[in-house]
Amino acid sequence: MKNILVNLTFLCSFLIVSNAQVSMPDIAVTQSEWNGYTRLDFKLCDREGIIVMPKKVAEGKPWIWRPAFFGHEPQTDLALLSKGWHVVYYDVTHLYGSPRAVALGYDFYRYVTGKYGLSGKAVLEGFSRGGLFAFNWAAEYPDLVAGIYADAPVCDFKSWPAGGNRNSASDLWRDCIKEYGFASAQEAWDDTRNPVDNLATLAQAGIPVIAVCGDADDAVPYKDNMGLVRQRYLALGGNAHVIIKPGVNHHPHSLENPEPIVDFIVQHTGMYRQKMHLNLRGTLNNCRIKFERGKKGRVAFMGGSITEMKGWRDMVCNELRLRFPDTEFDFVDAGISSTGTTPGAFRFERDVLCNGPVDLLFEEAAVNDETNHFTDMEQIRGMEGVIRQARLSNPDMDIVMLHFIWDGMLQPLEKGTIPQVILNHEKVAEYYRIPSINLALEISQRMQAGEFDWEKFGGTHPSPFGHKFYAAAVSRLFDEMWHFPIESAGQLNPHVLPIVPLDPYSYFHGKLVDVRQAKLGKGWKYEPAWQPTVKASTRKRFVDVPAIEALKPSATLHLKFKGTAIGIFNVAGPDAGIIEYSVDGKPFRKRDLFTEWSKGLYIPWVTMLETELAGGEHEIVIRTAKEHHPDSKGNACQILYFAVNGE
Repeated sequence: MKNILVNLTFLCSFLIVSNAQVSMPDIAVTQSEWNGYTRLDFKLCDREGIIVMPKKVAEGKPWIWRPAFFGHEPQTDLALLSKGWHVVYYDVTHLYGSPRAVALGYDFYRYVTGKYGLSGKAVLEGFSRGGLFAFNWAAEYPDLVAGIYADAPVCDFKSWPAGGNRNSASDLWRDCIKEYGFASAQEAWDDTRNPVDNLATLAQAGIPVIAVCGDADDAVPYKDNMGLVRQRYLALGGNAHVIIKPGVNHHPHSLENPEPIVDFIVQHTGMYRQKMHLNLRGTLNNCRIKFERGKKGRVAFMGGSITEMKGWRDMVCNELRLRFPDTEFDFVDAGISSTGTTPGAFRFERDVLCNGPVDLLFEEAAVNDETNHFTDMEQIRGMEGVIRQARLSNPDMDIVMLHFIWDGMLQPLEKGTIPQVILNHEKVAEYYRIPSINLALEISQRMQAGEFDWEKFGGTHPSPFGHKFYAAAVSRLFDEMWHFPIESAGQLNPHVLPIVPLDPYSYFHGKLVDVRQAKLGKGWKYEPAWQPTVKASTRKRFVDVPAIEALKPSATLHLKFKGTAIGIFNVAGPDAGIIEYSVDGKPFRKRDLFTEWSKGLYIPWVTMLETELAGGEHEIVIRTAKEHHPDSKGNACQILYFAVNGE
């Protein structure tokens, strides 16, 4: 940033330095109304200035600044006003982002921040030729810029107004040459002060950019302007999101629903990001290389109902599409309600690797691992089972671990206590050098700060409003992990896998074994499309599927298997009974299959029976017991798979 206290040179003479202070003059201001908001009009350096005031000012007094075309397609401006942002305009429309325009803009910036106390960092809004000013001003004063929203922006005056022809007879091209003070068209053509040639400073400052462009724009062609900016900005380690409007020309600008633009702008401001809790470990280089250079990518999302539902997962998918608009993605939804890391470790191959090798995996399980009452040891064995298995399947796979929040975490977090399940999962993340995000802590702190309450957030299963915080933190993680030139990422580099696991009995060889491998005795039957016999809710993927079922006591089965652990992937409903089991002829032990959710739901459950066996071949005998839980309606056992930690 320029030193503003000494040796100042301004285009306007009204700013006077005295005793290390910049004094502001009295300027005539006209007040009116604009779309229901108070509008202030004034002249600065004989150029039009406008400030539109929000009804309730947001913390930090954020503002968005247009250098051209005030009021045109104002959807984003109006949405930001409703969130407490100021909308500001200064008319440098016909100056083509010239050095004079940049200097005038600095005078204007000093005036509005000094007079009205606006944030020291502005979001620049460059529509069409306003893009030249937005990028050029940000390059000159990167410390004063929070972000850029560019809409069908001109990023190279050789493209517009020259139209790709240095000898163009366009009046606008001649006007541009004159404004810059070039001696000839050739001198203009050789100049390197266009945004496409001047992005390094912005990238180094970490200025986020979102652009909206029509792919049929023949006035300001995307490939020669924002397309080239995006390509070069990404190569420099910059963050550029591009929303492509198929078949759209230069007009209309913006989006009918500006929500994606507004979310990007708000979520990339410093005030918003102060409460995010990222643990930056390892790298996400490999997936970035695959997405940008290979133009293809497979991304998997594993977790429970918060992942399965429409929300953060869809938002992150869209985030990746905007970051890599030329990339073909295959998104794998491996979220299943009620399941945590133990089921995850055994279903990993089936549900995550179903389409082939995965480039980027998101894993969340803190909520279900805690609510399903897994022990500390089980939480580590399950999470390590997922993570180690993932890296064994593809050493190049990048992984992100997320910790979500539920009702039971609210009080401990308010007291400053991190839930033990998060600490357990963090042990695995640290051991395998995996980046993670503590969203439970973020949401707790935002609620304590009064940003929203638990009801508005949506509770354990967040509202769309709540899911935005989860997705925004992932976006921040991408910014932090990819803030370097892609050329320096080199080639794909396999992640180092620790030779010794955290727990030798972790489920990293977990697999699902077909129930037809069991030898069924009297009382058991194979159902190719199992349906419950008692009326209750079911989970998708766990009904109308193959299963073996026993409904009465004393039904016995035998299974031979090889591995260190054996369990059953069952559905525990209102008629769930108790099973007895014996491995390798040892005394029978009992396990009640009825859960606290079984009264009204056939809940998918992995019931581990023996977990620390010696490697090798074993045989288990399972039979239904005569007794059952007091709240159960029967002695049933429905098994969809056997869960084996194989060799």
